[in-house]
Amino acid sequence: MLTELRLRNFAIIESLTLPLARGFNVLSGETGAGKSIIVGALGLLLGERASADLIRTGADRAAVEGVFDISDQPEIATLLDERGIDADDALLVLRREIAPGRARAWINGTTVSAGMLAEVGRLLVNLHGQHEAQTLLDTDAQRRILDAFAGVTGVADRVREAFESVSATRAEIADLKRRRAEAEKRADYLRHVVHEIEGAKLTDGEDVRLEEEARRLENAEELRELATGIASGIEGDDDAVLSRLGAVERMLSHIRRIDPTLARLQELFDTAFYNLEALARELGEYESSVDLDPTRLEEVRGRRDLLFALTRKYGATLGDVIEHLRLARTELDLVDSAGGDLRVLEEKERAAQRMLEAAATELTAARVSASERLARAADELFPDLGMGDGHFHAAILPARDIGADGAESVEFRVSLNAGHDERPLARVASGGELSRVMLALKTILARLDRVPTLVFDEVDADIGGRVALQVGETMRRVANDHQVFAITHLPQIAARAHHHILVSKDAKGGVTTADISVLDGNARVAELARMLGGDPESTVSRAHAAELLEAGRSVGRKAEVAG
Repeated sequence: MLTELRLRNFAIIESLTLPLARGFNVLSGETGAGKSIIVGALGLLLGERASADLIRTGADRAAVEGVFDISDQPEIATLLDERGIDADDALLVLRREIAPGRARAWINGTTVSAGMLAEVGRLLVNLHGQHEAQTLLDTDAQRRILDAFAGVTGVADRVREAFESVSATRAEIADLKRRRAEAEKRADYLRHVVHEIEGAKLTDGEDVRLEEEARRLENAEELRELATGIASGIEGDDDAVLSRLGAVERMLSHIRRIDPTLARLQELFDTAFYNLEALARELGEYESSVDLDPTRLEEVRGRRDLLFALTRKYGATLGDVIEHLRLARTELDLVDSAGGDLRVLEEKERAAQRMLEAAATELTAARVSASERLARAADELFPDLGMGDGHFHAAILPARDIGADGAESVEFRVSLNAGHDERPLARVASGGELSRVMLALKTILARLDRVPTLVFDEVDADIGGRVALQVGETMRRVANDHQVFAITHLPQIAARAHHHILVSKDAKGGVTTADISVLDGNARVAELARMLGGDPESTVSRAHAAELLEAGRSVGRKAEVAG
């Protein structure tokens, strides 16, 4: 429930705090006082588009903040927790701020997107404007309302899941058929690819190994000469390194005899000597292994040319060529295996289709039954709302095929005057009639609708007299299950409210601003007298207003006892 709405530098409002309570709240005031601005601010808080034009003249930014009691809505706390937003307290604070070129939003102090703000807002407030295509005018929403009234939202979910399963399987079948058709068209080419690459008997890394072998074979003579020269320089004639190291060793022995602490130098010498011997041996073995083999060189060059040709055709590297072979084999396999796979998928599709049809049949029967009950309930309420000849019909319109929403669509239709055909609810001409139809449905669905706060912006358009009293009484009944917040010009409706708030306009510092006051006692009587069109200070006007207020309280008490 909305407990407080705060506005700062919003349109003509400098600073305003609007306190709301449980039950039926009304907002009244002279035309142009700022009532609709307050509703517009609430809409902005619920995610509607922001505009810098809403910033009060002379201010650099505008802000709207709403405080909600969500102690009865644990699902909202769960949603916020999933989004990483703190919701430990029973109070939830939404905030929207507008500055030139940008708008920002917060939930409990955490920055969020306007979309996230709207998602949470839809769970908190249902806003009904006089001429706007609101929830009840949307055919998808009408279908959901009927399903909720019928208690078959679970069945509707099963229909959607079965439809998605059928659609997904059909997509798999179509994709498999498409790939098989493409493979059949390319079969000759794919067989050529497989034959050519398989015939080459490739091994991973072969191109690198061939390159190294070719380089050795092409330089075999030079490699042998270098290896022989190095080995001879190490252990060849008397000028070789190892021969000359004999003199070094003798001098080292002499040093050790003089200074025994240098014994470690002998270890270093021995290590170097043995390593040189090992180097000379390995060079000799390498020289013997280098093969002067022109025939092998030609074989390597031929193999390397083959690999180069394959990489030019099938990929930049040998690994790419091998992967191309794998893909070609996989695509060819489709030609042979797709038939069996298709049979499996088609049986899966038939099973899902049977589930879809069974769930859709169950859903249709429930909707038809609920449609009749909802029509009877609405028709019973219409006379109380000044539409004695009114008739409501939740039309069930069969579809050509079963879809995600079932085998039919739902359309709310009404006939509000004798002798007139019923029309879709969205095409009802009179704003007053539309508002009353919406109010009737809200009354019926009050216990099903979990949105705690209902806002009605001037639902009293085009009505008056006894009908206005009936509308006020109906809204008060709805307030047994919801917090109701209505903007009204009619004293008959205002007198039925539990709480009355007055919006007034004044000038501060030469700039117009709006303010509010909570009315009670004589102040409320005076406002009702003004709304009646009389002099608020007149004894007759005030007596009439007091009588209207007392009648509203009496009717309200009876309705609450009956409820």
